[in-house]
Amino acid sequence: MPHIFSVRELTLAVKATLEGEFPLVWVRGQISNLARPGSGHIYFTLKDTEATLGAVWFKSQQWQPEAVRESLADGQKVVCVGRLTVYAPRGAYQLVVEMIQDQGLGALYMAFEALKKRMAEDGYFDPARKRTLPPHPQRVAVITAPGSAALQDFLRLAGERGFGASIRVHPALVQGEQASGQIIQAVQTTNAQAWAEVIVLIRGGGSLEDLWAFNNEDLARALFLSEIPILTGIGHEVDTTIADLTADVRAATPSHAAQLLWPERRELAQAVDELENRLMVATRELLRRKEALLTGQSKALSWLSPRVRVLRAVERLERLERDLARCGLAMLQQRRSALLQTQTNLTRALDGRVWSAWQSRLDQCVQPLLAAGRQALLRGEHELAKLETAMNNLNPERPLEKGFCLVQSERTGRYLRDARDVRENDVVRIMPRTGSVVARVMETKQE
Repeated sequence: MPHIFSVRELTLAVKATLEGEFPLVWVRGQISNLARPGSGHIYFTLKDTEATLGAVWFKSQQWQPEAVRESLADGQKVVCVGRLTVYAPRGAYQLVVEMIQDQGLGALYMAFEALKKRMAEDGYFDPARKRTLPPHPQRVAVITAPGSAALQDFLRLAGERGFGASIRVHPALVQGEQASGQIIQAVQTTNAQAWAEVIVLIRGGGSLEDLWAFNNEDLARALFLSEIPILTGIGHEVDTTIADLTADVRAATPSHAAQLLWPERRELAQAVDELENRLMVATRELLRRKEALLTGQSKALSWLSPRVRVLRAVERLERLERDLARCGLAMLQQRRSALLQTQTNLTRALDGRVWSAWQSRLDQCVQPLLAAGRQALLRGEHELAKLETAMNNLNPERPLEKGFCLVQSERTGRYLRDARDVRENDVVRIMPRTGSVVARVMETKQE
């Protein structure tokens, strides 16, 4: 079931959302319906050609000179800095003003424009001479007022971003007559030390009068001559000074200056992940190419390797053996057929009496051959028995049956015949009829 708001709940929710999304805004418009009640607060409406916005400048926020408050009038074009909020009784949003800047052409503005034109003609703002900031600087010199909110914002972001850096703070006034001289001295000192990779000049927001120290010609010349890149973060985004225009890089705010110097650590982690993924893809691709190259070279090598040549020769030899066996078998069959044909021809040519005579003569020859064969077998068996007896007598293991042992040197692998065949500390293996015993020679004697 949807939540049902009361009017108060909805108004407070809108108020919290609006103030959270727009903590500080700059609004340009024309004043109308200006009212100055006895409370000291100033109420007016900001308008342009298409919209209007209610505004209130509470007395507690009117820290600007009285001349600024008294000069406000209907029809005046101004830039207001403040916070958006919701006025609950009327349910309308409005601007709670903290600072008002006249957009008319005052004396300071005219002086600023004249100085800006002259220095532009001298090449101070030429983009071609400006240097890029070093990536991930490790040594940073910061010129600003010590303890200022701008410095605290810069240091806080520096601690949350990048790889970590060493920061030297050069204290200097950032408002007033002595501010320009102190900033120039800090820039020159930093260059003389030659320690920093980049110089950061920062200050919080303010009126044109508050920022006038940064519209100094001598300061611009010091920034122009600096051998170290200069990064400025002066005022808010709408504030522009001669120092901003002369610097190598201009940041919208002091916090933005830290953002320009160092990326967020999650971006660095994401970059590392992306590089790791690219490395894995490149590694897989490299391995794939190497594998394809190796496969091709292996195939090429297989055609040239001696092993393959031997295998081919073996296959050819086997093929020749099969051909030879087939040819031999065919020749034998041919000769057998010829022999049978000859036998048949002989049988036809000779009658039975001739065959009987040859058979009788063959039988007479067979008997002496059989007798001679038996005699040769007997003589062979007799000689074999004599050789068997001699071999048994020469068997080195035969004496083992009578209680003797064989001794073999582990060093030379030979059976011992003489005490001189071993040395002290040699390991010998003693082998009786069954089993063996390993022993170490402690002493040798020769008789």
